[in-house]
Amino acid sequence: MNVFARSKFRFSWQFFMTLLMYGFMYIPILILAFYSFNASRFSSNWGGFSWRWYNSLLNDTRIQSALLDSLQVALIAVGVSAVLGTMMAVGLAKYWFPGKGLYLGVSYLPLIIPDIAIAVATLVFLVSIGMSLSIWTIIAAHIVFCLAYIAVVVSTRLAGLNPHLEEAALDLGATPLQAFIKVLLPELMPAIFSGCLLAFVLSMDDLLIASFTAGGGANTLPMEIFSRVRTGVKPDINALSVILILISGFLAFLSEYIRFRSEKRRLGG
Repeated sequence: MNVFARSKFRFSWQFFMTLLMYGFMYIPILILAFYSFNASRFSSNWGGFSWRWYNSLLNDTRIQSALLDSLQVALIAVGVSAVLGTMMAVGLAKYWFPGKGLYLGVSYLPLIIPDIAIAVATLVFLVSIGMSLSIWTIIAAHIVFCLAYIAVVVSTRLAGLNPHLEEAALDLGATPLQAFIKVLLPELMPAIFSGCLLAFVLSMDDLLIASFTAGGGANTLPMEIFSRVRTGVKPDINALSVILILISGFLAFLSEYIRFRSEKRRLGG
């Protein structure tokens, strides 16, 4: 009886801590969403329900321009990183060369190095080689960390694949290129797509690296938001934040769904 009571208490304590953790994470988001529908310009006063601030975003040319810059940076950086990251993951999984362990560690450093360190290092490098800052320097900087994230996701997928698939294709007369394109690449596509979605969200969300590597005329969406909230959070920023949260949540769900379907298919479920 005492054991049952103790187990019940432990379960209740765990449930309370889980509830507290989720409340700490998501209650501020709910408050943000609530005030995004406030008709009043001041968040401290409720002026009634209104779509006013969502409508104002459609006519805000600065937000639209910043969104286009962010999309350009994210799409190009993710596209380049998808190719390079997949090649890096396959090369590290299939081939051995001197210094492979060191190269493997260096390749994944952007995952653990603080963003501020990457931003400062990139800026110092660009200045030292005399390259002028522009939107292309932001893209180059974003490729650095997008590459690592995609490579990690693809490497995880490679670790779970049957290593004899390509060998069987080669034994049946396929060339190494044909075996890669027709056998290995289709198996890796779910992981590549999931990695691209993750890298896309991280690129769209980046502020520090973009701020340090942006030149004149380049202004990403996080930079525009930061410039506006320095004097206080406005209701239109609340509305924009809600839209970004919904889009990010959808992309995260889509990435997890693709991973789940791929794993289920691989296990024959």
